[in-house]
Amino acid sequence: MDTTIAIPRMELLQVADAVAREKSIDRDEVLIAMEQAIQKAGRSKYGHEHDIRAVIDRKTGEIKLTRVQEVVDEVVENEATQIPLKAAVRRDPNLKVGDFIIDELPPIDFGRIAAQTAKQVIVQKVRESERKRQFEEFKDRKGEIINGLVKRVEFGNVTVDLGRGEAMLRRDELLPRETFRNGDRVRAFILDVREEPRGPQIFLSRTHPDFMAKLFAQEVPEIYDGIIEIKAVARDPGSRAKIAVISHDSGIDPVGACVGMRGSRVQAVVQELQGEKIDIIPWSPDPATFVVNALAPAEVAKVVLDEDSGRIEVVVPDEQLSLAIGRRGQNVRLASQLTGFDIDILTEEQESKRRQEEFKSRSQMFMDALDVDDVIAQLLVTEGFTSIEEVAFVPAEDLAGIEGFDEDVATELKTRAVAWIEAEAERLNARRRELGVADEVAAIEGLTPAMLVALGEKGVKSLDDLADLAADELNDEKDGILKDFEVSTEDANAIIMAARAHWFADEKQA
Repeated sequence: MDTTIAIPRMELLQVADAVAREKSIDRDEVLIAMEQAIQKAGRSKYGHEHDIRAVIDRKTGEIKLTRVQEVVDEVVENEATQIPLKAAVRRDPNLKVGDFIIDELPPIDFGRIAAQTAKQVIVQKVRESERKRQFEEFKDRKGEIINGLVKRVEFGNVTVDLGRGEAMLRRDELLPRETFRNGDRVRAFILDVREEPRGPQIFLSRTHPDFMAKLFAQEVPEIYDGIIEIKAVARDPGSRAKIAVISHDSGIDPVGACVGMRGSRVQAVVQELQGEKIDIIPWSPDPATFVVNALAPAEVAKVVLDEDSGRIEVVVPDEQLSLAIGRRGQNVRLASQLTGFDIDILTEEQESKRRQEEFKSRSQMFMDALDVDDVIAQLLVTEGFTSIEEVAFVPAEDLAGIEGFDEDVATELKTRAVAWIEAEAERLNARRRELGVADEVAAIEGLTPAMLVALGEKGVKSLDDLADLAADELNDEKDGILKDFEVSTEDANAIIMAARAHWFADEKQA
């Protein structure tokens, strides 16, 4: 297409076929790009103001170049593309407003500049079609493992040739100390496919937990077939990982199937991940059992679970502490990621000492509040009572059932507990008023007198003060104003929204 438009007709179609095959795009899109290039060259010759159109016959390759004018009533806004009805009917009496007059133009010779322009248009259109095809091909492949060749490495970021497209493997998605050179084969996980102005961008990862899961699915037929399911994966990329599996067939051991004969299956994954150590753990629907399994190889003596706060306390023998925590906390961190629980690890000695301190402090609380001796206080603690409120509101028969108690003792304890709660509430209310916490704040559901005092001591006194807070400012475990009251995020948000209610009421009135 360097010299003239009169390329041999069939050769034009052959060029279109060759480009379509090479770029893996539709032949018709190449021909449309050629037509647009010829149109652009035609406008350069006859004037850019004209509506020049080109059509390539899909069977013969013949090029037809035309000029199009629209028939308008009286007012002509553009003489190059419009013709008044009076002039049009002189050419054809059947024409009416809205019709088009199509004039065939003679073949044109491409000058050097026109030929270059046409080439640029074709290249641009082919590139756009190629990008569209690439996005359509990869957009539904997120989450797959793909193989490619390293095309180039820039500042640690690896560009990977996938054969029918390019992908980016960023430095932070590579395993630590992992290096690639041009021409190296690379296997990675398709993390994301995004359509951007510069074309579709395919992002890969070798550190994502699902990369490991997909590798196991490739190595373990039972996972691919759905007999064994991977329930959770936690990774410290390049160092260590934990993977939880469950078998849907009681006759198949999920851990053994993933390990393989003499470790062949797991070793194939380890080798791909540059020696990353992998703990394969049986998944359990029981959170406590699952946490015990996840902390392997450490042995666990006792588990205390608090599902409401998402925390779990694990007691291990003294000699197992370092193994349970792992190097730089790695073992407990991975177990926490795997199970979704915050895990606190104590030795048996620490747990015993803490239990003794709790027993002592709770006994003292009952002695002070209920004015009883240490024997009665210790009996209450031994029976599981943790607060004065529990004593006040538990059925009298439950208290009377404690060994050494009778109905009279139970009734007296309940009476004293109720009296203490009322006195404490009055004291706290007086303190709240002294701190200047407004009655409107005190009326908010979910705030106890003790909470109101805590708010007042932090300068939260009016509805606006409370409304300006975020949930974590109330219930953050370290710095939250109400950190001592076990307020959930949901409850914290409800309290704040109740404080903001007057804002919306004021807006409605306005």
